[in-house]
Amino acid sequence: MAIIKPFRGLRPPKELAEKVAALPYDVMDIAEARAMAAGNPDSFLHVSRPEIDLPDTVDCHDEPVYVQGKQNLDEFIRRGVLVQEESDSFYVYRQRMGAITQTGLVVCASVDEYQSGVIKKHEHTRADKEEDRVRHIDYLDANDEPVFYLSRSCSEVEGIIEGVTNGPPEYDFVSSDGVSHTLWIITDQGLIERLIVLFEAIPRLYVADGHHRSAAAGRVRELRRAGNPHHTGQEEYNFFLTVIFPENQLHIMPYNRAVKDLNGLGMAEFIDRIESSFAIVPTQEGMLPQGRHHFGMYLDGQWYHLHARDNIINEADTVDRLDVSILQNNLLDPLLGIHNPRTDKRIHFVGGIRGNEELVKLVDSGEYTVAFSLHPTSISELIELADQDQIMPPKSTWFEPKLRSGLVVHLLR
Repeated sequence: MAIIKPFRGLRPPKELAEKVAALPYDVMDIAEARAMAAGNPDSFLHVSRPEIDLPDTVDCHDEPVYVQGKQNLDEFIRRGVLVQEESDSFYVYRQRMGAITQTGLVVCASVDEYQSGVIKKHEHTRADKEEDRVRHIDYLDANDEPVFYLSRSCSEVEGIIEGVTNGPPEYDFVSSDGVSHTLWIITDQGLIERLIVLFEAIPRLYVADGHHRSAAAGRVRELRRAGNPHHTGQEEYNFFLTVIFPENQLHIMPYNRAVKDLNGLGMAEFIDRIESSFAIVPTQEGMLPQGRHHFGMYLDGQWYHLHARDNIINEADTVDRLDVSILQNNLLDPLLGIHNPRTDKRIHFVGGIRGNEELVKLVDSGEYTVAFSLHPTSISELIELADQDQIMPPKSTWFEPKLRSGLVVHLLR
């Protein structure tokens, strides 16, 4: 069963929603965050990326950063930039990006279900990033950014959500990147109870984006439970902020790679060694890979098309047959020496939303020597792998559009 819980969301008044809404904390560097928040004291980046309000000399993982985040959240509440809902609610959040429309249900998910495996994950977390999120959430006393989950489609759930979206929204705006954001509030107790029952019949949920936030919610719960002699399991810290989308609405983009050097190989030798595992053909332009097991490579001002040879593809193995695994196991590791992509500083991961233009820019700048574009992992591959409790290689999926932070916050108290 999938447990979902309504909550009293902390959110901006209607007239401030567009100013408050911000991209997730982890899709930008600090310089980009400062630029995005410049001149906007109501930007949620002051809460999710509080280091933008501190000198450059302060490390982003130092305690003053977490203290600043809490101070900024309290100030938002004091100024009325964020106001708490009067009653427990669910929320419906719709995003449109070009031809893509996704409509999800904003709820609190159960820490118990994440820890027991009812909520399925497909990536390992990094200890340093997880620790950062634990401290951030603990200092804020809030889940400030939602986790992005998917579920199997349920026609009755989707019917209820469609009925809600036929009514007037609370928020409706278009962000600077052209993505539209619309939010409705569900306060009707009958609808809330029906949605809870319907989700109880859904056997599992899947983490699409937000593995570190999910793991951190579990660790924060353990901290709170240890400090509460009257713990019941129903306190707000036993639940965390999520948006759940049906599988049939989600869109995965590729997660591309750039590498700083050729691991001591000359260009001719590198290309020659690639050919044992991939058919390689120069192309005139950087076309996106047209299907599974096809890759683009940009090297020395030239695009190449790579097609994995049959002898390196193991379709019987759920993980090995992923394109990210094929590239890692047959090129990045043996030829370029990227043995652990989670920790190697020579590899850079580029979200597909930035396009092949970003790969060209990185290589032409001289900072990187070679870049690879991939065909995106599919939703069905993600679900099949997660159901088998398998783990994907790092940076296998890039979901778009990204959820905006600051539209609904979940307080742990």
